[in-house]
Amino acid sequence: MSIQMPGLREMLDGISRERNLPKKLVQEALSEALLKGYERFRRTQQLESHFEEEYFERFEVELDLEEEGFRVLATKTIVEEVENTDQEIGLREVQEVAPEAQLGEEVVVDVTPEQSEFGRMAAIQTKQVLAQKLRDQQRKLIQEEFQDLETTILQARVLRFERQSVIMAVSSGFGQPEVDAELLKRDQLPNDNYRANATFRVYLKKVSEGSHRGPQLLVSRADAGLVVYLFENEVPEIQDDIVRIVAVAREANPPSRHVGPRTKIAVDTLERDVDPVGACIGARGSRIQAVVNELRGEKIDVIRWSPDPATYISNALSPARVDEVRLMNSDDRQAHVLVGEDQLSLAIGKEGQNVRLAARLTGWKIDIKDTAKYDREAEDEKVAALLAEIEARRIAEEEEDAAFEAKILAEEAAFEAKILAEEAAQEAAKLAASREATPSEAAEAEEGSSPEGISETDADVAE
Repeated sequence: MSIQMPGLREMLDGISRERNLPKKLVQEALSEALLKGYERFRRTQQLESHFEEEYFERFEVELDLEEEGFRVLATKTIVEEVENTDQEIGLREVQEVAPEAQLGEEVVVDVTPEQSEFGRMAAIQTKQVLAQKLRDQQRKLIQEEFQDLETTILQARVLRFERQSVIMAVSSGFGQPEVDAELLKRDQLPNDNYRANATFRVYLKKVSEGSHRGPQLLVSRADAGLVVYLFENEVPEIQDDIVRIVAVAREANPPSRHVGPRTKIAVDTLERDVDPVGACIGARGSRIQAVVNELRGEKIDVIRWSPDPATYISNALSPARVDEVRLMNSDDRQAHVLVGEDQLSLAIGKEGQNVRLAARLTGWKIDIKDTAKYDREAEDEKVAALLAEIEARRIAEEEEDAAFEAKILAEEAAFEAKILAEEAAQEAAKLAASREATPSEAAEAEEGSSPEGISETDADVAE
C-alpha cells in the first residue's frame, strides 16, 4: 500500500532543475520531509501519547517513482509478546509469512496510513520541512563550491542595501543561479558607487558554515588581498615569479573623511636586470593606473623592499626624501627618521597617514624628526642609557637565573645527602642486628666448636 502523489517524478525533476541540485539529493530531502509529515500525523492521531524525538528513528519513507507515491516502513523486533506495536511484532504473525523467522530478529513492516488519514496538517509539515531541507542542501553545496575560493577574487553584482551592508550576487553552479554575498560597511570603499546592478571585483574573505539565515559569503573591497590580486593580474613579472610582493599596508577606510584611501606595497626581485618598482608601474604608469581605476582613484605607493631596515624604512616613507634613518632599538624596532623641514609634512602625511602606513609596512615604530633640530648627542646619550638599562636588565636576569640554579643544585645536594644518610643508617642497623646473637644461638655455637682443633692447637704450642 502506498499514498499516491500524482506528478511525483515531474515534481522531482522540476525542483532539481530549478535549484540546480542533483535529483538524488532532492529525493532524499523529500523522503525526510515526508517522514516528518508522518510524525506529525502520528502525534495528531495519538495526542495522549508522548513521543520522544528519537522515537521515529526506526521509521523510514520509501519513494515509489513508478507508482508515483510513497510508503512508510518501520523496523520491528520479533518478540513473543508485543508491548510496543511500533517497535515490536509477534512471532506468530511473522511466521505466517516467514516460517523460518526467530525471536530477536528484525523485520521491515509496511505501516503506511490510509490516503485519507494523511491529513492537511501532515501535508503542510511536509511542505515546510521540504523547503528547509532543500535550502540546507543548497547551502551545503554552495559551501563546498566556495570553500576552496576563499582569499580569491570574485565578480559580484549589487542587489540591494540591508542596513549599512551591500548585498551582492555572485555567480554559482548552484541555486538561482546566483548566491548572495554580504559587503559590510567596513569592507566598502568610500569612492565606490553601489548602485543597483553595478558590478565589482570583490575579495572573498569567508564562507560561513551552518544553516543560519543570511548570505553565506562575506566579501570585501577594502582587503589588502584585492590589491595583491589586481597587481598579479596586471603585472606579468609577478605572475612569472620574477617580481614578488613582500608586504602590503592598506588604509581603505581612513579614520578621517578628510583623508583619502591609500596603499603602500613593497616589491622585490632576484633578477639584477629587472626593476620591480618599474615593472609594477608600467610604461607611462599604465599598469598601476589600471589598479587605481579599479579601486576608484585610491592612491598607491610602490616601493622597493630591502633586507636593510634603514633602507626599507627610507623607501617606505616615499614620496618624502629622507636624510637619515637611525635605528634606536632593534629589540623594540624603534627608529628615528631625519628629514628636512620642507619634507616633514610629506613624510608624516595628511593626519599622519604616510608614516602610519610606512610603520605598518615595515613593522618598525617610526618617529619623524627635523634634521636641523635633531640633537644627535642627546639622542646618542638616550640610546646609550637605554642600552645600558637593557644590559643591566640582562645581567640582573642572568644573576637571578644563576641564583635560582644554585638554589636548585643546593636542594638537590641536600636531598641526595639525606638519602645517603638514611641508607647508611639502614645498613648500620642491619649490621648491628646481625652481630647480636640470642642465648640459644650462642650455646649452639659453643657446642658446635671442634675439640680436636683445640687440642691440636695446644699441642702445637707445647712443641
